[in-house]
Amino acid sequence: MRHGKLGLASLLGVGIALAGTLAMAPASAAVTPDTATLSFDCGSYGSGSATLTATQSGTDATISVSTSAITSPLDIGANSVSSQLTLTKNGSDTVVFSGASNPAIPAGGAVSTGPLTGTVAAGDQLAGSSLQVVVFGITATCKATSPQAPGPFVF
Repeated sequence: MRHGKLGLASLLGVGIALAGTLAMAPASAAVTPDTATLSFDCGSYGSGSATLTATQSGTDATISVSTSAITSPLDIGANSVSSQLTLTKNGSDTVVFSGASNPAIPAGGAVSTGPLTGTVAAGDQLAGSSLQVVVFGITATCKATSPQAPGPFVF
């Protein structure tokens, strides 16, 4: 029985230490705003508005893009669109979010892509500047034509 009591006491001590560590851990970081809009011009592929939705977990961030600037002439299967979203970082540098994830898109449907992944630091302010979408080996490059509203993402 002596070993059983020692094991229970050790387990209880580890549980208390773990609870104290969790209580002292910083709260999960949040990006504000979590949703923003801007307009893109994609040349011969079209133009229109885009909605960007951002999330953050520490230094990892994701942004999903839904835009009416590009529509698909054919059905597009899930996870077959490759995208890169370039954002202006703190007014001068850039950061790229990339990925190859998308829902199935019906013919004539607006392109949605993401989550696109990237790395951020505390205090980074990011605003969309360009979007590159590759579908069926064809690349559409879009340039932002309006400021991001309500403003840049702040991580």
